Order: sequence, then structure tokens, then C-alpha cells
Amino acid sequence: MGRLSIGILGMIELYVSSMVHLLYGFYIFSTAVAWDMSQGITGRFRLSNSNNERESNRTVPLDGSVPPIVLVHGIFGFGKGRLGGLSYFAGAEKKDDHVLVPDLGSLTSIYDRARELFYYLKGGRVDYGEEHSRACGHSRFGRVYDQGHYPIWDDQHPIHFVGHSAGAQVIRVLQQMLADKAFEGYENTNEDWVLSVTSLSGALNGTTRTYFDGMQPEDGRTMKPISLLQLCRIGVIVYDWLNISWLKNYYNFGFDHFEMEWRKAGLSGLADLLLGNSGPFASGDWILPDLTLQGSLNLNSNLRTFPNTFYFSYATKRTRKFFGVTLPSSLLGIHPLLFIRVLQMTQWRHPSDVPLPYKGYRDEDWEDNDGALNTISMTHPRIPVEHPSHFIDNDSECHPLQPGIWYYKIVEADHIFFVINRDRAGVQFDVLYDSIFQRCRKHVFRTTSPPTLP
Repeated sequence: MGRLSIGILGMIELYVSSMVHLLYGFYIFSTAVAWDMSQGITGRFRLSNSNNERESNRTVPLDGSVPPIVLVHGIFGFGKGRLGGLSYFAGAEKKDDHVLVPDLGSLTSIYDRARELFYYLKGGRVDYGEEHSRACGHSRFGRVYDQGHYPIWDDQHPIHFVGHSAGAQVIRVLQQMLADKAFEGYENTNEDWVLSVTSLSGALNGTTRTYFDGMQPEDGRTMKPISLLQLCRIGVIVYDWLNISWLKNYYNFGFDHFEMEWRKAGLSGLADLLLGNSGPFASGDWILPDLTLQGSLNLNSNLRTFPNTFYFSYATKRTRKFFGVTLPSSLLGIHPLLFIRVLQMTQWRHPSDVPLPYKGYRDEDWEDNDGALNTISMTHPRIPVEHPSHFIDNDSECHPLQPGIWYYKIVEADHIFFVINRDRAGVQFDVLYDSIFQRCRKHVFRTTSPPTLP
């Protein structure tokens, strides 16, 4: 009887979670379509037209005189040019003239996204690498960038990177690839191509949420047969197989290099994809395995904190201790998409019959969270080896900044408080992004002469 009750509660939770995610996704998509339609009807006149003129007047060439700031989106995210006129970073990119917002795969693996980011900046055809592509069962080459968005990028013209959620790990993997000279035809890359890394609610050490969504805690790679992720997997496969061009122009999960569309895969290919015999979900070359504790440990085992790069991290939290029990800190201050997960993540207990994900793991350390990531995961790289770090209450405490150290602070916010919807964060939105941009422009530079200001 007890197991039956648990099973019924699990199905109810799955139904509620699925509906909340589906409705929110539909809301974002329909908002983008409605915005585009309104622009077409009005011919971009009046207020919209004046905004576009103002933005075009601010556009300046990226000639290397001022290091650009690259904003890297997280899971289910999108860059400039997707979802109509919506901004993943809620318009923060308008705060500076030298900002790039790349559109990377929203569900592709950390590795694939790091490769895409390199070619987005340097230009050329995305090369995922022969060995990796063969092992994961996808094409070696992907999208072509006829003109890189910052082709002069090198150690003399470095870049500031800001990553939200999984975007922070993408930046770290890219920097390690640069240090390892992992890009064929680019033998001069090194870690100093990255001037600074800012992690905003960054998935630096994984999250226990992956297990609630459907990843198996036994290995961190396979999925539970009935789960939110299984529904997501089926939806993504059908979406990519149908390959409706106008839909994919609005939003693309990033799996084009797996060639899942109906013209190439056919009905038999669709069956194989759905049965888990082929595709990214079969090979594990997608984002969720990278976000489990086991997957993050494997990634972090090969990632370094470099002595000439500046690191800063904002860890978010929407929990609080009540009489020794960790609970959500607010009823109205947490997005409906995240509220259930905030509560669930405070109650996470690693299965007693499963080996601990790393030496020294304790359940209580992972209770505080923002609905998507555990706060302990966002401060600085911790597993399998803890990297140099320094906690601060106020940004001014870390000036002058020292490279090679992860400065971090904890912010009361949920995981999407500072993205998508600017109004939710209110004045905190400007406070946060102004501090990030000001740090990049006034406090982070390698030369002894003052930095060039925009």
C-alpha cells in the first residue's frame, strides 16, 4: 500500500512538473511570436523604431581596443537572433557597446557547446573533433561562420566571459581547450585568451536536481524509464525529426550535427531514436549527464583555474533555515517553474545503497539551492579538488582583484531571477549587471597601464 501511494504521488508530481514546464515554454515561445508579429504589423515605427535606432547608434566595431564581453546562456537558453526579439539576459547586453551573445545548442553537451563557442568567435566551420564525433555518433562538422564575431581573438586581444548556469562550465571547458591547443589549425591558443570568467548561478559542480528530473544517481548518465527527462527526450526527438524550418528558426535545441531530421533519418531512424538506440540521448552527448554530480566530477578532473585569469562567481539561493530545517525562503519570490524543485532539493538524500559521488560528500551541504542548482555548487570549483577561493559580502572587498582566485558572493534569488524577465529582479537587475560590467571595464586588466574604457 505504501509503495502504491508513493507511486501515485510520483505520477502526480510528474504531471504537475510537466504541465508547468510545458506552459512556461509555450509562454516564452508565444511571446516571441507575438512580438515578431507586432513588429511586422507596425512596420517597426514609433517606440520600437526609436529603440532600434538608438541601439544601432551604439553599435561599434570590435577592433580589439576594448575587450568584448561574451554572455553565454545556460540550459534551454538561446542567443541573439532566436525567439524573435527576446533576450535571454533580459537586455543586459545593452549596458555596454562591446557585448556578444552567441546562440549555442540549448541541450547539447558542454563539450559540443565549447567547440561551437570557439568558432562563433574565430569564424569557420565548427569542428567537433574526429575522435569525439566518432565516439558519440554525430557528424564531425557543424555550422559555418563565414565571419567570426571576434576573429582577432588571441592572448593579446583576450575576452571577458560571463556564463549563466551551464554556460559557466562551457567557458571553463573552452579555456581548457585553448590551453590544451585542442583546435586543429590553431596551434597558438593558450589559456590567456580568456581575460576573466564571471559565473552567474553557474553549474560548477553539478546539481542534485538532475536526479529529481530523471537521471539515475547510480551512474549519472542513464535516465529513469518514467520521468520528466524522458518526456523531454521524446519531445526533442520529434521536434528535430519534423524539422519545421520556421519553428527551428525561432528555437533550436542544437542537435543538427546528429542529423535526426526525417529526410535523413526516415521512419526507421525515428524508431531507433525513440527506442534509445541512436542519437544524443543514447550516446550521452547531451547536457544533463554533464550536470549530474558524477558528470561534473569527470569534467572538473580535467579543468584548471589559471593564474592569469580573473574569476568571479555569484551563487544564488532561495532557501533558509527554520528551526534547523532547510525550507524555501519565500512563497511568492520563487518562480512557479522552480518552487517544487526548491522544496525537493532541500530534502535530497543520496541513496544509501549507491556509492557517494565524491569523497567527503554530505547531504546537508547540498540542501541550499535556487530551484535548479545547489548553492554549494555555484560558489567555485570544489570537486574533485577545491580551487582557490575567497568569499566576499561586497564587491568592493575584492578590489584590487587577484587572478587565479574564485571570488564569490551569495545572492538571494532563484535560478532565473536575473534572466528572461528583467521586471522580476527590479533594481537588483541593474545593480548586479552594472557591477559585472564595471568590474570587466575598470578592475580586470593584465597590463600595468590603465584599461581602455568604452
